[in-house]
Amino acid sequence: MRADRLLSLLMLLQIKGQCTAHDLAKRLEVSERTIYRDIEALSTAGVPVYAERGPGGGCMLAEGYRTSLTGLTESEVRTLFMSGIASPLADLGVSDALEAAMRKLLAALPTAHRHDAERVRQRLYTDSTWWYEVHQTAPFLQTVQMAIWQDRKVRMTYRKAEGEVSERIIDPLGLVAKAGTWYMVAVSYGELRVFRISRIRNAVILDEPCQRPEGFDLEEYWKTWSAEFQAQTQVGPFPVTLRISPDFAPVLPQILGESIHDVIEQAGPPDTEGWITLTLNFGSFLSARSYILGFGAMVEVLEPEELRQDVIRVAANIVDFYKR
Repeated sequence: MRADRLLSLLMLLQIKGQCTAHDLAKRLEVSERTIYRDIEALSTAGVPVYAERGPGGGCMLAEGYRTSLTGLTESEVRTLFMSGIASPLADLGVSDALEAAMRKLLAALPTAHRHDAERVRQRLYTDSTWWYEVHQTAPFLQTVQMAIWQDRKVRMTYRKAEGEVSERIIDPLGLVAKAGTWYMVAVSYGELRVFRISRIRNAVILDEPCQRPEGFDLEEYWKTWSAEFQAQTQVGPFPVTLRISPDFAPVLPQILGESIHDVIEQAGPPDTEGWITLTLNFGSFLSARSYILGFGAMVEVLEPEELRQDVIRVAANIVDFYKR
């Protein structure tokens, strides 16, 4: 509805300040011509909003203008009070502040909306951690967070994945929480880099101000970087033909994902011992070997032959080790 879009446009301008028509159109999923028409409609309604064309221009509200819109729809209230979304904020030490803010918001809502908020809490909970995940300690997370808020450089000691330890001075730009793991985007030696917070061995905030790249957008950079990282580290698929025990087949989807149910349903009839034959895709040769060794005697590698022989070799070495 146009009324909802006009309110959204007004809120964006109030929060963001000056925005280009292109950015507003992208956020509201309309054309730039529609944005200009909406700006004209708001201006006609008495809202001090205007647009400047050309380089450096954009849409903006008159300085000092603030709307007193406080109405929340039922769906907006439900979204605000979804439980569990604050779990990463506990790592930052701000969960108590968020809870206090939500209590104040709840007290300001009409009675009907308070009931909606409580219904949401009792009917929806989001857990951002993976199964069997071991929580990674990040003792310098709040130090990095403070440096980012203050726009200060940081001298840090960092351990890479392969174990190399180095000291460097960085310009921290932002934090990203992905599946319970914290990452920092920073400028290091003149380049944008991503660091895992749990690998920081020491961090000291410096007095020197941080230099933020012009036009840097944390969300856009993270999306681009993570897509490139995933493409570079994706080795598979590595197909393996396995003979699966009837006792192990029901357990396999719990380990490799629910999509394995479809593979099992499409498998041929079991052999005389009740075992079924499946072809599964793994990320790499080493990944396949690691999984199969963990499966023990519940699976048998049929193909490829080099993987079968390598599993036999590693298993024999394990037996010899324990015999000694």
